[in-house]
Amino acid sequence: MATEAHGGEEGGLVFHPMDQFIVKPLFGGDVTWYTPTNAALWMGLAIVAVILLLVVGSSKRGIVPSRSQSVAELAYGFIYKMVEDICGKEGLKYFPYIMTLFMFIVCANFLGLIPTAFTPTSHFAVTVVLAMAVFLTVTILGFVKNGTAFLGLFWVSSAPLALRPILAIIELISYFVRPVSHSIRLAGNVMAGHAVIKVFAGFAALAAVSPIAILGITAMYGLEVLVSFIQAYVFTILTCVYLKDALHPHH
Repeated sequence: MATEAHGGEEGGLVFHPMDQFIVKPLFGGDVTWYTPTNAALWMGLAIVAVILLLVVGSSKRGIVPSRSQSVAELAYGFIYKMVEDICGKEGLKYFPYIMTLFMFIVCANFLGLIPTAFTPTSHFAVTVVLAMAVFLTVTILGFVKNGTAFLGLFWVSSAPLALRPILAIIELISYFVRPVSHSIRLAGNVMAGHAVIKVFAGFAALAAVSPIAILGITAMYGLEVLVSFIQAYVFTILTCVYLKDALHPHH
């Protein structure tokens, strides 16, 4: 029945790279707003992983740190330095929010590398919410901190006067495109990598090309490990850049 639904033929090579991104109910039935799904499960596991690493793993605070404490301290120092370098001392009060974003995304990405796991960050429904939360936060903060002076972000005072209105329109459009690019970059990269691995896995069933396919899976998996961290890093550093614009809205 499943083969017929996908248009496959019995005995042929049938694999569907995008099936791994289907949101499914955990206990059967239809998906509604209150239905526990695989997406909710793996987002919950990502939150549990963050708590285990940052709270439980570093609770002893030993002089000689354990592995989990070392990872937690490394992540803390890495994001703290990023926020301080980009936003300045004034931005450190928003460090907990940025740290939470980074840890959730990186844990969700890495958990998604487990075979048969579901990757929440491959769904635009998740990444758009994260990006819109950043967009609304920095926009509201910009007006609260600077008032109408926040609009100076769109006025390029260093440009010739005749070009300033045109540049203002371009800056305004690029500002409202931020949540779109912010969300698509994360979900698109994660989804593409997982889909390619699934394609190689499908070809691994063919004896003639299985060695090449297995080699491709290994290479892509290694690349995905790197991408999982890089995409969390890129999302976080862009959040810091947007926060800096809210705190210091000038060209």
